[in-house]
This record gives sequence, C-alpha cells and structure tokens, in this order.
Amino acid sequence: MSFLGAGRKVESAVFGRGVSGFRPKVPTSPQRLEAKAAKAMSAQARAYIMGGAGTESTVAANRAAFDRVEILPAMLRDTTGADMSTEVFGTALDSPLLVAPIGAAGLVRNRPDIAVCEAAASLGVPYIFSSQGSDPMERVAGAMGDAPRWFQLYWSKDLELVRSFVARAEAIGAGAIVLTADTTQLGWRPRDLDLGYLPFTRGIGIAQYTSDRRFSELVAERMAASSDDTDVDHSPVPTPTAIATLLRIARNHPGRFVENLRSPVPRAAVQTFLDVYSNPALSWDHVEQLRGMTTLPVVVKGILTPGDAKQAFAAGADAVMVSNHGGRQVDGAIGSLDALREIRREIAREHTLILDSGIRSGADVFKAIACGADAVTIGRPHVYGLAIDGARGVESVLRNIIAELDLTMSLSGVSSLAEIDSTMVRVRG
Repeated sequence: MSFLGAGRKVESAVFGRGVSGFRPKVPTSPQRLEAKAAKAMSAQARAYIMGGAGTESTVAANRAAFDRVEILPAMLRDTTGADMSTEVFGTALDSPLLVAPIGAAGLVRNRPDIAVCEAAASLGVPYIFSSQGSDPMERVAGAMGDAPRWFQLYWSKDLELVRSFVARAEAIGAGAIVLTADTTQLGWRPRDLDLGYLPFTRGIGIAQYTSDRRFSELVAERMAASSDDTDVDHSPVPTPTAIATLLRIARNHPGRFVENLRSPVPRAAVQTFLDVYSNPALSWDHVEQLRGMTTLPVVVKGILTPGDAKQAFAAGADAVMVSNHGGRQVDGAIGSLDALREIRREIAREHTLILDSGIRSGADVFKAIACGADAVTIGRPHVYGLAIDGARGVESVLRNIIAELDLTMSLSGVSSLAEIDSTMVRVRG
C-alpha cells in the first residue's frame, strides 16, 4: 500500500474524530504508550516485555544514542508526495519498517502472533516470526495471506531441529532467515528473576517447538529416558503456584486441555525446550552452515561491532541486524544507534544493515536511516499496542510511526529515503 501523505491523513483522521470528543485509544506519544500498556499487562508480562539486563543501562543507552543525534531540517524544498518506499533483498517495501520478533507475547494476549500478523499484513509491513512465538508459524502464515514475512531462528542444541525450523520457514514463504547470535543463553534479568518467573516454564512461547515433528521426537526420547530413572521424582512440589503452572502448561500445549492435564507430555515438552532451545557453542561456522542449508537470504542479528559485521558478511550473511536485543542481554553494552554509526563507517553501502533496538518514533526511524540503516525493526512499541487494543493496537502503533516518519521527512526537506544521509543529522558529544 502507498504511504504517500500518511502523516496528514492520520492527523486529519484523529482531529476529525476529536471534534466529536473521541481520542485515540492507543496513545501517539511513546511515553504515554508505554505507560498505558504497563497498566494493561500483568506484573509478569511487564517484567518480561519491559525489562532489561542488569541495571538496564543498555536500555537507557539505546535512548541516549538517539537523543544525541539531532536532525538538521532543510527549508523551502518541494516535498509534495514524500516517498518512503525502499527495497530489501530485491523486495519492494512501502516503508523501511519491519515488525521485530518478540518471544512469549502470549503473556500479553491470547493468539498474539495472529493479531500482530493481521496488523502487519494490513499495512504491508514484513513481520519477522519468532522462534519463541506463541502461535505455530504455519497458522500465522495462513492468516497473513501473501503479505511478507521472515523467520527468526534460535540455533538449538539439536541440529535436526534447526533443519526442521529452516525447512518449515521455507515452506511458509519466509523471505529471509534471521539468525539471532546474541542469545546463546539468557542474560541476567532482575525483573524476571525477582518474580521467579520465566514464561517458557509455563509453556508460553514454545509453540514453534510443540508443533514441530523433530521436537516431538525429542520429547518422546526424553520421556523414554526418564521412565528408566526410578530414583528421581520429577514432579513439582504441589503448591498453589505449582498447580497453576501445571494448568497453564496444559492450556498452552496443543490438544485438549483435559487430556493434557492427564498426560506427562506437556511437562516433558517444557523441560525438553529448556534443555535444547539455546546453544552456547554457536559460532561463525554455524552461520556458514546455515548459508548452506537454505537459498533464502540470511540475516545475522545481534551484531554491535564493525569486526563482527565484517565476519558475518564473510561467513555468507546477506545482511546484518545491528542489535543489543533491546538491552536484554548484556548490561552496559553500546547503544544500538551508536553501534550502527560505527559499523556503517566501515561497511560499504552495498551491504544491508538493519537497525533493531531503541526505535520508538518516526523521528527515530529518520535518524536511523541517516546513520546508515537500510531498514529498522519495531519491537516493544508494537507489543504495547497489542496489550492495549490487540491487532488494532498494533496497527495503530505502526501507522503512527509511519505517519510521523512521513511528516519528519517532509518537514526536513526530503522527498525520499534515498535523500536521507549523514548530512541530515549531527551528533552531540
């Protein structure tokens, strides 16, 4: 779809409804959006979605990096019909936005990935399915129709499971495989730790696994091995919380709830997932191995240094996603936009760089493009929209960011993304 004049259209619609006393259900301010979403979420969801590693200094660094970049608007330019379309991997996009993979969004809504895909598809914005999704990728792809989608891959300890995920991603028409390099194990996340809560232990966010043939084989192997271990009681202590956990696991597992309650399979699936989903042995050899597994474009996500960016391209990556995982993995890491600027100085323009982590507004998107990004991902904000108003909330967040980008471009004197470069901004400090 065309986003020409998107800013004026959104403003006119909001102000037109305002005449009758209606205000946007999903706030247009990033700060108010986050605050309203926090009220709509449980304590566990707030901790998991909004939290970061350690003191959360990397979360703060992401915002500080954007605040240091200042736009230099040029006046008296004809910007009638500003065009924000672009191309990634030969695919034409109406805007430089992609919807980031967010795991365990089932904390926020039932069938969350279906809601997000419907919103993304309605705007033609590519949606990157998460390995830690709450809906199987085939179901989500079916709900998207022909709309663009990518698949984000966590490299499991089991190679056949990795191969299965890649094959399934190809079968659903994914436009790229995004290999996450920065989560070979979970970072130190105090908000989650202080609640003693990890969604995966409740069966939330493991739908890609429980819908996978190879994973089912791993669960069966685990159950067969544990049946021989007669000296160990694997049942949780029957506290009220433990009982609630078992109910949640049964509810999230495929099949009928009552049958799942009687079966040991759902609990075995959770334990199998916890055993295999991450792989601390991940190396550049695995990038080369992935390159050999698929003809789809390969994106390496989690790169923060020029050296690693060069290594990724040398290993066969088609693009690099500059990301610190939203500040959720390493406390005290460099802000994503700062890393992007450093990487782009050493990486030629023909190499695709995508910025992830810290984008909250259309002005942020403008800054990211000026600092060398070819495209950006929208992470937490779309989950905030999901928490507030489901699919409509996600669509509102994406539409608002696109509208603000349109206005920022026009008011800064540019008519296309290609005109946005480093001369359009300056960096304080």
